[in-house]
Amino acid sequence: MGLDFHVIWDNLTYFFIGRYPHGPLGGVALTFYLAVVSCILSFFGGMFLGLLAISRNRVIRYASEAVIQIVRGMPLLMVIFWMYFLYPALMGRAMPESQTVILALTFFTSAYMSQIVKAGIEGIPKGQTEAAISTGLTHRHTMIYVILPQALRNMIPSFVNQFVSLIKDTSLAFIVGVSELTHVATQINNRSLIYPTEIFLFIAVVYFIFCYAFTTLSRWLEKRLAWAKAI
Repeated sequence: MGLDFHVIWDNLTYFFIGRYPHGPLGGVALTFYLAVVSCILSFFGGMFLGLLAISRNRVIRYASEAVIQIVRGMPLLMVIFWMYFLYPALMGRAMPESQTVILALTFFTSAYMSQIVKAGIEGIPKGQTEAAISTGLTHRHTMIYVILPQALRNMIPSFVNQFVSLIKDTSLAFIVGVSELTHVATQINNRSLIYPTEIFLFIAVVYFIFCYAFTTLSRWLEKRLAWAKAI
């Protein structure tokens, strides 16, 4: 028996935007929204943790490293459940499921971003720091005006790769009822019951297109930055 993709065509709008504009955003659009917002927030979270991890203060450095390693050692699914149940208990009020997922993804991804930041900064020759300090710059100003601008350029491909991972990680949001692409596919499959192969093959293709596009961008950036550095 051949595949029948009419179920995809009949629900194409729902796959891409959910019930929007007559209801909440969902599907591919919500998946991309979760990934983009989480990535932006994780960039700043990772930058903060990464800078703490190379602090000259041992207490700060060891404490930040402990937090980073603990978070990296936890499954993302646990972090999502943790945020979903713990935040209302601590704050005394509920948070929308999509915001819970963004918070969990940000918290989790920041730990990985911090290692990119740390490696990027440590990859800059120490002579750069010594030369900047010898001109009268403070350690903070050296980091802001000399080290970080060079390190950030080297970090860009790794940030793009992390964004690719983040797109795939959003699929776990369906566990708490967020109507991203995987959740939408599950809903459609539960309604139709006879097209699971077509439905999940379709979302596999969608994820592949997203990830392949950004992986290609990452490779292009690596070559571009290597070429610029060689000039």
